[in-house]
Amino acid sequence: MVPIQVTIFSITMYVLESLVIIVQSCLTVATLFREWMNFQKLSPVEMILIGLGISHFCQQWASVLYNFGTYSRPVHLFWKVSVVWEFMNVLTFWLTSLLAVFYCVKVSFFTHPVFLWLRRKFLKWVPWLILGALITSCLSTIPSVVKNHIHIKLMTLDHLPRNGSLILTLKMLEEYFSRPLKMIGYGVPFLVFLVSIISLTVSLIRHWKQMKEHNTSDSSMRAQSTALKSLAAFFVLFTSYFLTIVISLIGTIFDKKSWFWVCEAVIYGLVCVHFTLLLMNNPTLKKVLRLHF
Repeated sequence: MVPIQVTIFSITMYVLESLVIIVQSCLTVATLFREWMNFQKLSPVEMILIGLGISHFCQQWASVLYNFGTYSRPVHLFWKVSVVWEFMNVLTFWLTSLLAVFYCVKVSFFTHPVFLWLRRKFLKWVPWLILGALITSCLSTIPSVVKNHIHIKLMTLDHLPRNGSLILTLKMLEEYFSRPLKMIGYGVPFLVFLVSIISLTVSLIRHWKQMKEHNTSDSSMRAQSTALKSLAAFFVLFTSYFLTIVISLIGTIFDKKSWFWVCEAVIYGLVCVHFTLLLMNNPTLKKVLRLHF
């Protein structure tokens, strides 16, 4: 059982993190939209960051509405909000993995013909890949829709004479259909992210060793070192976020009800720091942040 002081602290942190994420999202979308209005074009990274900004904004409001709304009203009244959260969360995973693929293709030093071909084509594919991420995220929410319909059906059956076989069938569908497909929905984009980050890290380390052997200037070495540190932070934060989501979905390691607000504070704390790191690595957004803060 979690002490009440820890719960209150976790709720406070969750509210503060939600405010920060919402402000970050609005700042990202407004700044990059203004950039698009001024120059009539956006780089692939900026397209992905706009998508991340919108998804984080909608995801956070859905989280706040669901978490606090279910205190005063039945949970089944907010199932549509939970589906919106699920959709935005999966979309965030896919957009983050696209960002990792983009950096891997653009920054790494691989010279294989297939990789060079991919580098030329990937920039043109980014809008279509974002559209594909939207479609895939929609498909990934189907298990959540099925699960919530199952819950509503079970609640309806509570007022009728018990049909044990039907209830058992509905529970088995939830256990063996909804949860595994959710894990796939999160696991596939995370695997893409993992492969991209590992490939980029290997490429940067090889290049860093080559520069060291040829006594390259200290400024270039520092730039490579900074890139590797940023990459490591990017990897640790997103991996921690993924593992926290997985543990929350499994729900067998600890009592989910008593640890709920602690999990929420940890999850959105990771989102907040991860999104801040992405903003600080974009020149346009970094410039705006320096001017205003």
